[in-house]
Order: sequence, then C-alpha cells, then structure tokens
Amino acid sequence: MYTFLLVLLIIDAIVLAAAVLLQSGKGGGLAASFGGASSSADSVIGTRQAGNLLTKASWWCGGLFLGLAFVLQMMSTRSTAPKSVLDRLAAPASAPASAPTNAAPGAAPAAPLTQQAAPESPATPAAPKKP
Repeated sequence: MYTFLLVLLIIDAIVLAAAVLLQSGKGGGLAASFGGASSSADSVIGTRQAGNLLTKASWWCGGLFLGLAFVLQMMSTRSTAPKSVLDRLAAPASAPASAPTNAAPGAAPAAPLTQQAAPESPATPAAPKKP
C-alpha cells in the first residue's frame, strides 16, 4: 500500500509540474502590484478570471499532492514504536562468549580475559632448610 501511494505521489507531482508550466502567464504578477501594469484597484485586489482546464488541474493536483504526502508521512511514522535510550541501558549485559567452535582438535582452550585470584598462601611459614 505504501509503495502504491508513493508511486501515485510521484505521478501526481509530474502532472502538477506539467500543469503549472503549461499555463499561460496572466500578466498580473508581483510587479503589477507595485504600479508595473496599472494603478487601478483591480490590480491590487486582482481580477477574476475564468478557470480553464489547466488551472483546475493544478488546484486538484496540488490538493492531492498535499493529501498523499500527509498520508504517507503518517504511515511512515507509525511503523515502529518509539524506544527510550534508558531502556537500552537497563537491559542486562549479554553473557560472555564461549570458546570458538571452530578451534583445532586438541588445542588448549583460550585463557580468560579476567584476572584470577592467586592461590592463598599457607597460614604457617615454611621451616628454614638446614645446610
């Protein structure tokens, strides 16, 4: 469904760009508002012109583009639930790795990385040797 809507959005964007670029210039742009064309009240407010097919197509394509973009955005954010960084810190540490299974037969096991406690010395001191 997401891929279908994405392809539909891309096709709509191409049609919208074509509809906007094919429209003829109205001659009453921003320059006309500052006295470029005429100084009548119609140039400030704008004149009503009949909407042709390209004008209607650009309005419909623009609305469809915004609607599809909103729906796709909502679909993409709902795919995974948000997770806290603190949840990862509270997770138990994984068990240490065991000896590799691909070791050569008869090979001695690897020494652990942690230090082992030294054997305790006997409680009584050893007697000195006589010469």
